[in-house]
Amino acid sequence: MNFDPLSRYLDSLSESYGIPAADCKVTLGYETVYRHSTGYADAAQTRPVAPTDMYYVYSCSKVMTVTAAMQLCEQGRLSLNDRLDRYLPEFAQMEIAADFPVGKQPVRWPTRKDRLVKAKNPIRILDLFCMTAGFSYDIESAEIQTLRQKSDNHATTREMMAAIARMPLLYEPGTRWLYSLAHDVLGAVIEVVSGETLGEYMQNHLFSPLEMEDIGFTVTPERKARLSAQYAGDPATQQIKPFPLENHYRFSDRYESGGAGILCTVDAYSRFVEAMSNGGVGANGKRILTMASIDELRKNRLDSRMTADFSGINKTGYGYGLGVRTLLDPSVSRSPAGEFGWDGAAGAYALIDTEHRLGIFYAEHVLSFEENYQSIHPTIRDLVYDALEE
Repeated sequence: MNFDPLSRYLDSLSESYGIPAADCKVTLGYETVYRHSTGYADAAQTRPVAPTDMYYVYSCSKVMTVTAAMQLCEQGRLSLNDRLDRYLPEFAQMEIAADFPVGKQPVRWPTRKDRLVKAKNPIRILDLFCMTAGFSYDIESAEIQTLRQKSDNHATTREMMAAIARMPLLYEPGTRWLYSLAHDVLGAVIEVVSGETLGEYMQNHLFSPLEMEDIGFTVTPERKARLSAQYAGDPATQQIKPFPLENHYRFSDRYESGGAGILCTVDAYSRFVEAMSNGGVGANGKRILTMASIDELRKNRLDSRMTADFSGINKTGYGYGLGVRTLLDPSVSRSPAGEFGWDGAAGAYALIDTEHRLGIFYAEHVLSFEENYQSIHPTIRDLVYDALEE
């Protein structure tokens, strides 16, 4: 295996794109076959990237949330065909923003001042997994902000659902695909079914079994001190500039976002990727999911209309399963059909390949930088597979 081209590529990210820090780990079976970091973890560029650095992985949290929910499905405590209001009654009577242009970058998200019509279809648990529930990703909605103020920023995940349920849907549940707060809602379902907070559930059923340290939803002073400096790409120029070290998807100090709330080290997340790439079994022999459930996760769930919606987010060759991208056309990738995973708003990237028992986890801390998804992640993926063949 020759990973030199990958190392040169990672080292070039600073000059090519202005990426200040990056860390990448590759596992094969239960062996770490590659680890390379580059750049500095602080804005002053005095602290080289280290294994103890922590990152907001944002939407890479989603892969863990759907895994946790699938555990409950395996136990017969949750079903994909269940109605959402069975667990969260506030979602029983939903309203849709009439004639909203789904699939087009919205100038604004809809509000309750728009013309609303009653939804005909119930939201199913399947719709939460698959992003077909009709929710938006309006994290600044009046409903969310009002509850934040009323609760003095202490609203729990379960309490925040009342606000999200008041936000207009964008389409009839089960008819379209749109990236949304669906996995935050799924996190609340996990809480109701399990009787634990989402953080407690993940600690007891994912983190502890896999001996994952330095991971969770809570931003303690010690963890914040180890967070890598955060940046953002300017939407107009894509020039990378410093950004406050905050996670705006964390709606309160007690809110645990199943869609974007986890912070961790590269080593911690890699233990999860390693277990999933080995059929759901960690290096210590602990099983977190069956291979049958992994196959359910990565089975494409999009019909032709949903596929057209999904095509707008630059995942060429991929479909969408139960909360993960899944490779359908291996001609556009060096990875095999069935490779799956997801990425995060600040550039984190997870790849799981059960055929080769291969896992990749890459982390950086640059928000709103489209080159991550269009170029950097696919290049890292293909260079890893090139290395394996040499």
